[in-house]
Amino acid sequence: MVKSLLNAIPLPAVFIGPDARIQGANPRALAIKPNADDKRTFILVFRQPGFSAAVESCLRTRETQHTIYIHNEGAQEVRYEVTCSFVDMPGCSGVLACFQDITQVEQAGEIRREFVANVSHELKTPLTALLGFIETLLGPAKDDIVARERFLGIMADEASRMNRLVGDLLSLSRVEEDARMRPTEHVDLADVILSVVRNLDEVARERGHLVDVRLPSEPMTVPGDRDQLVQIFTNLIENAVKYGGEDGTVSISFDETEKDTALRSPAVRVSVNDTGPGIDPIHIPRLTERFYRIDSHRSREMGGTGLGLAIVKHIVNRHRGRMKIESEVGQGTSFQIILPKS
Repeated sequence: MVKSLLNAIPLPAVFIGPDARIQGANPRALAIKPNADDKRTFILVFRQPGFSAAVESCLRTRETQHTIYIHNEGAQEVRYEVTCSFVDMPGCSGVLACFQDITQVEQAGEIRREFVANVSHELKTPLTALLGFIETLLGPAKDDIVARERFLGIMADEASRMNRLVGDLLSLSRVEEDARMRPTEHVDLADVILSVVRNLDEVARERGHLVDVRLPSEPMTVPGDRDQLVQIFTNLIENAVKYGGEDGTVSISFDETEKDTALRSPAVRVSVNDTGPGIDPIHIPRLTERFYRIDSHRSREMGGTGLGLAIVKHIVNRHRGRMKIESEVGQGTSFQIILPKS
């Protein structure tokens, strides 16, 4: 009876008798603890105080208990919420312990908490500066024209920084909402790139950069959301200009393949290469994380919010594409966007 009951439960489940010995375990529980079906005292199998206390309390009081069981699978930690319920049937009584994997729920909660903390930190700095300058302008510098002009300029910069951050947060939210809706409009990538380069012409000239676009001989058309594709390449080209050093060159090239190895389908690759200082390989896997910066001070000085590449990653994923980042210190950086042709 016990075995039949356990096998019907869709979660890992273990049945522990009144003598504290394991009476049975379903295959899902055996995947966690292969020796959970050895009729041994449960404490010798599940060696965690919280789990032991919950089972013993359930046996004693017959009331349902909840606890957390942590299982290590190599380098990965899996967290289970365990519900211990007393079962009393003719000829069979004891504690039924069911294991619910809550690892992803816990990780999602941690990501949310970290995100809120990061947003709060990013907003706190400019808000503190604004409040300080307002207090000074209302007090000691009330009649100081020179100080007033300087403070107002700084306040405008800090307000713009908050505005960019809020804009990027809203953009990231919209991209995540559309993540499962594949774009159906057909867009010429060469036309998108030329539009972006024209919009960034003044920024490039201010930095003394040459933007070299090697246009394809034929249109490079892909299914896509034009506004989002503009957003991708605006971010990548602007970053190449801003962080590519003084008087550098940004090269943009196109490549078409009948079967891309990553997408396993015909694809178009757009490469944005700069001649800047390059990126240490240790940073590359984390570049698309929200608020991750290689140099926080420099990024903020350049007007960065730390969300640009996270937005790029989400847009590329929505388009069922891939992004590759290649860089060597002192050798520049290459961002490659690979998009399916159909």
